Amino acid sequence: MASLIPSLNNCLSRMQAGEKRFARRLESHLEDDYICWYELPVGRRQRYTDFIILHPLRGLLLLEVKDWKLESIREFNKESVTLLTANGLKTTANPIEQARQCTYQLTSRLQKDPQLIHSSGKYLGNLIFPYGYGVVLSNITRQQFEKTDLGDVLPEHRVICKDEMLESVDPEVFQERLWQMFDYQFNQPLTLPQIDRMRWHIFPEIRIDASNQADLFSTEEDDSLEIIIPDIVKVMDKQQEQLARNLGEGHRVIHGVAGSGKTLILGYRCLYLAKVLNKPILVLCYNITLAARLRSLIEERDLSHKVNIYHFHDWCGEQLRSYHIDKPVYAKNYTEKLVATVIDSVDQGRIPRAQYGAVMIDEGHDFEPDWLSLVVKMVDPETNSLLLLYDDAQSIYNKKNQLDFSLSSVGIQARGRTTVLKLNYRNTEEILTFAYNFACYYFKPKEIDDDHVPLIEPEAVGRHGSQPAIKCFESYSDEVGYISRIFQRLHNEQGFLWSDMCVTYSQNWMGKALDKAFRDMQIPVQWLSDAKAKKQFNTTENTVKLMTMHSSKGLEFPIVAVSGVGYIPGNHMSAVEGAKLLYVAMTRSTDKLLLTSDKENEYFQRMK
Repeated sequence: MASLIPSLNNCLSRMQAGEKRFARRLESHLEDDYICWYELPVGRRQRYTDFIILHPLRGLLLLEVKDWKLESIREFNKESVTLLTANGLKTTANPIEQARQCTYQLTSRLQKDPQLIHSSGKYLGNLIFPYGYGVVLSNITRQQFEKTDLGDVLPEHRVICKDEMLESVDPEVFQERLWQMFDYQFNQPLTLPQIDRMRWHIFPEIRIDASNQADLFSTEEDDSLEIIIPDIVKVMDKQQEQLARNLGEGHRVIHGVAGSGKTLILGYRCLYLAKVLNKPILVLCYNITLAARLRSLIEERDLSHKVNIYHFHDWCGEQLRSYHIDKPVYAKNYTEKLVATVIDSVDQGRIPRAQYGAVMIDEGHDFEPDWLSLVVKMVDPETNSLLLLYDDAQSIYNKKNQLDFSLSSVGIQARGRTTVLKLNYRNTEEILTFAYNFACYYFKPKEIDDDHVPLIEPEAVGRHGSQPAIKCFESYSDEVGYISRIFQRLHNEQGFLWSDMCVTYSQNWMGKALDKAFRDMQIPVQWLSDAKAKKQFNTTENTVKLMTMHSSKGLEFPIVAVSGVGYIPGNHMSAVEGAKLLYVAMTRSTDKLLLTSDKENEYFQRMK
């Protein structure tokens, strides 16, 4: 069964009758190795054609579907068609010419990629895959077609007729009709990296930047400029793309392991909803640093007036300020009292409900049940759009078991609309295996129904690198000296940017020691020492980032040093909580991981 993106159920409301029948035929009559897209917008263009079909061996096919009846056609020439409609005569473009123009526009774009063209032989400079285009006439049979002169303007081999897309048609016959639209065939199938490169070009919005996945938010390059194509391209996998494009109305939950692209999908959803909703979109997360990162990306797209991104407690404070409600006195348990004041004010009607066209919650694993109940009330019931992203393996803030409550108990109605993402794209297999083998001694994967939160075992995608390095020292001073020297060597000898590097720690005095050590070596640093510094966090600044393990959650860097392992778990922290904290810190690294300590505690011994 072929993959249709978006899924058929999410397209039906905007499909014509013939498009629905043809889409069903694609799903039922094509094998699993086909990918089919329906009427997807591409950059600043509205779309290419109704359907784009890709097969590793057959190639790329673009199709227009027309529901015209023979008796409604009044004039048909090579440029245009005149139709009799309920509103009188209407002239539109010849669909075969429309499909041809879209095909050449797309293939011209793909030919700019050296890895998608032949480098030698008789096809030198030509694309490495066949391509074709055609028209589906969903209300005209082949016999009707042949009895008219339509063949003069619609080449017979580029047309599929009504009786050739019936459910009873043999799949091989149906496929043969599709591939007759190609002028040539190759014997060499496309590789998965080549298919990903094609998807990278066709749909810029699914691109993933190799370092921080920020390309989702970047503007499409001007077609008049030479396209700069990286040697390694990254795109959403089919499951991620399907999920991002299929998120429709209602409450949705994504359970995803670290590095599975949850935040990427959230960003895609923000960009889409910003175009279609009148009310603002609210994005909440628990980590101040992650909120700052997401906010900067939205600001780059000039969407701040439509997408509001907050650290949860900052949002609570903003609600009280906006509706002239006094904040609690700053003292012990201030944040608990702050949230309670907002909840009470909403219940009393002093703060209005349904303020947002959509609400998205990143790091849902760190939200208390009453926080989630509060946030659900902020969704406009007319749109009822809520997205919750969750990974219980990264729930490092709350003391109680996150699985003790159901999602429905806090108002999240997502039964049948939950998705699990198991593939980790962030880390090398060596880093992921190391981190998981350590963590699973303290907590095990646990599958639960879709009204609860599962603990999921991650799966690597096969990207390899060096094994994590583990070092023990006589003192913390020796430890930070070693880290700073290693980072300087990576910068000087291997060309890594300072912004590629991050050091995490568990206690504030460690951050102070790290900051001094790096500055003494004249290495530029950005130390996220307090809430103000975290809110000013800027990943583009070419500095080494110093932050607590808690603050690192949701971020990633090519090089990460996890310092002070011997001081975890700290006071009032269980062994499971400490293991989760270290798991989060370790999985921030995309390529190189260093773990250091000046104490050989249980964690350090287990790592060794």
